[in-house]
Parts: sequence; C-alpha cells; structure tokens
Amino acid sequence: MNHADRRTSLAVLLVGAVAFVALAVWLVPWQPVPGGTPPPAPPRSVFSAEEVSAAQDFATWVRVWGWGSLVVSLLVACWFGFTRHGIRLVERMRGPWWWRVVLAVTALELIGRVLTLPFAVLMRRHLLDYGLTRQAWSGFAADMVRTELVTILTTSVGLVVLVGCARRWPRGWPAVAGGLLSGLVLVGSFVYPLVVEPLFNSFTPLPDGALRSQILRLADREGVHVDDVLVSDASRRTTTLNAYVSGFGSTRRVVVYDNLVHDLPDDQALAVVAHELAHARHDDVVTGSVLGASAALVGVGLLGLAVGALGRRRPMGDPALVPLVLALLAVGTLLASPLENAVSREIETRADVDALRATHDPDAFIRMQRELAVRSLADPTPPAWSQFWFGSHPTTLTRVAIARTLYPEVPPLYRKVPRVR
Repeated sequence: MNHADRRTSLAVLLVGAVAFVALAVWLVPWQPVPGGTPPPAPPRSVFSAEEVSAAQDFATWVRVWGWGSLVVSLLVACWFGFTRHGIRLVERMRGPWWWRVVLAVTALELIGRVLTLPFAVLMRRHLLDYGLTRQAWSGFAADMVRTELVTILTTSVGLVVLVGCARRWPRGWPAVAGGLLSGLVLVGSFVYPLVVEPLFNSFTPLPDGALRSQILRLADREGVHVDDVLVSDASRRTTTLNAYVSGFGSTRRVVVYDNLVHDLPDDQALAVVAHELAHARHDDVVTGSVLGASAALVGVGLLGLAVGALGRRRPMGDPALVPLVLALLAVGTLLASPLENAVSREIETRADVDALRATHDPDAFIRMQRELAVRSLADPTPPAWSQFWFGSHPTTLTRVAIARTLYPEVPPLYRKVPRVR
C-alpha cells in the first residue's frame, strides 16, 4: 500500500469510529432501567428444577454444535485467506474480474457450508429430538439452499463494489467504497422485508378480533403508526414463539408468529407485541442500520490497512485477494460481536421496559417470558462469557427481574408448564 492509501484508510477508519461512537452515545439507551439493570431473578422463582435441567441439557449440545460450526468455518476462512491456497484457487478461475469475484465468493461459501454441514444436521436432529421443529428434512434443505443463495448474492454485491472501487480509484478506494457500502447497509435494511423475508415465510394480516383491536389501540396510544400486524407461518419451521420488527419507513412491519397468536393468551401475546411496538416507536431498526453503516466505514478503513500489510504486494483491485477479505471479515465479525450484542441487549431492555409501562401488566409479561423460555428450552443461566460474547438479548431471568423491580408487588412464583419434549 502506498502512503496515500494508508492515509485514506486511516481517515475512513477515524470517520467511521467517531460516527459510531457519536451515534451510539446519542441513540443507544445505555441505562434503560431506572437505577440500573438488576441482577437476574433466582431460577427457582420462575422455573421448576426439571425445567432448568431440561433447558441446560438442551443448551449444552446447542453450544457444542453451534460453536463447533463456528470454529470450522473460521478455520476454513483463515486457511484460504491467510495462506496462498486462496490465491491459487482464484487464479484458476477465468473470466472478467467481477465474475472471478463472484466465483470466489461462491466457491468459498460452498466449501465452508459443506464442511460445516455435519454440525447443521446434528443441530437439526437435536431440535427434532426435543420437539422444537416439525419441519420435514426437505423443507430444511430448501431453507438452507435459499439461505446460501442470499448469502452468496449479498456478499458478492459487497465484494464487487469493493474490488470495483479499488480498480477505478487505486489510491482513494477506501473512501469511495466505505461510502457505497454504508449506503448498501441502509438500502439492505430498507428492502429486507420486501425481498428476503418472503423467500422464507408467507405473511397474512392478523385476523379481526380482540387481539387485533387491542394491538391497534395500544399502537395508537403509544403513538406508533401501524397499518397492519402481519402473521408469519413460522410454525411450519419451529415450535418456538416469537415476533419481530423489520424495515423502516414505508417498509416497516410488525410480524408475529402464527403459533404465538394461537398458543398464547391474548394478554401475553399483547405483551410480546408491545415490546415490538416499542422497537418501532424508537426506530430501533434505523438505529441498528446507521450503526451498521458507520461500522462499515470502520471495517473498510481497517481492511485498507490490513490488505497493505497482508496482501502480498497485490492491489486491492485484484480478485485474488477475495479470500483474504472474507477471512478478515469473518475474524472481524467475531471480534466485534461483544460490542454489537452489548448494544442489542440495551435496546432490547428498553423495549421490555416500554412494554411493561405500556401494558401495565407485569404478570402477563412475566408469564409470557416464562412461556417463551420453556417452549424454546432457553438456558436460564448461560455461561457469563457466552452471554457477554453472543447474547443479543437479556436472559429470561434478567427480564423477569426487571419486571419485578418496576412492579415489586408481583408475586415470585408462577404456574408450571409441562416439559416440552
């Protein structure tokens, strides 16, 4: 890398870092619970001993298969990216530069998928054994193929933009690529509900009834514009219960799983939707998108510096460096996980607090948290380092403790739920 490239990379890195910190300070609720987030509730005040044991047994093997897949995928990325094997692989490919980029992304993604496939199959069997999915193996395979196609397409677009900028602007490519990739993050968040989600699920409006009326009244009371609440046919894939908000502006949608609507009492379902409406009211998808856009600037700046040090004197515009870029992306994503998840946990905590205040029904909130945890066999006491590194949401016991802190009159023990097998 010449001096102009290094200065440009440092400038992009600095701009991205300053933007990320400023946006995080401004938009992220770093103390969403008055007085601070309380320690988790005692497990036996929420779950029976059998429920705790079942969740811990299930989670143990989830971690084994999940972390095993992560380790193998990282080793594959690093083996191709930090040795000459990746360069040799790409040099065997023929065609224009952009086609070689796409072929390189496709080849490396498929190699990684094949080598981690045993972990995916073992995880799938584990879910079947515990009754957390009823989906046929054919549906599982179809979803995996669709996921791979989406991953290859989105990664290829990003890499083509990156390499194309480096070929067109050899000295100033970090600035141009950083700006374009930041824009793509925002565009991707905007179109995701319209382009990606329909590939995996079908959506229908929540039918008229008491729950729909309560949701629309709550949205109106909270000042959240909701044209409709959509129901996803998620039960064909999973028995767990969930809801989410995606998109922003004209593509924003509040989605609930069909089994949540059918299996939870209305007061508990309303507590779930109140949490999602809080995300919508605070434009949390926008917050995540602009933080992601600034993180893209940081990543491009770091990439420019790393390629200068590790690129074996090859310019960034050489498609042979695609394996190195993918390896750096994999390592960087893992290292950034604690910060990303810390931000996510604070945002999720604020949504919990807002949901409690909006519904004024802590009993329904706690029962809902308990039901969701029992249905999904969520580990109530995950290892602290695992929660720190990979936990995107507060634990169930932390969420229960928040409700009890805000509403201390709530009694500590709730009805048992049959163990899910």
